[in-house]
Amino acid sequence: MTSTIIRQKLYEYIKVADDKKLKAIYTLLAPIDLKITKWWQDKKMVEELKQQDSDMESGMDKGVSWDVAKEHLFLKLKK
Repeated sequence: MTSTIIRQKLYEYIKVADDKKLKAIYTLLAPIDLKITKWWQDKKMVEELKQQDSDMESGMDKGVSWDVAKEHLFLKLKK
């Protein structure tokens, strides 16, 4: 099973899990350093986002419309 499938299955499971199961899952994962950061405090990430924004505004990066992105995501979910 791929990591992507595992992530999706865990996400779906957590979405509908009752409180008792959520607390059990949290108890297992809480000690693990999940490296959750405040991205806006990460200078490298902020610079990358600024560069991407600049590329979009200048037309260097054409990007995709929301409709195209949404369609792509829905197709991925169906697999």
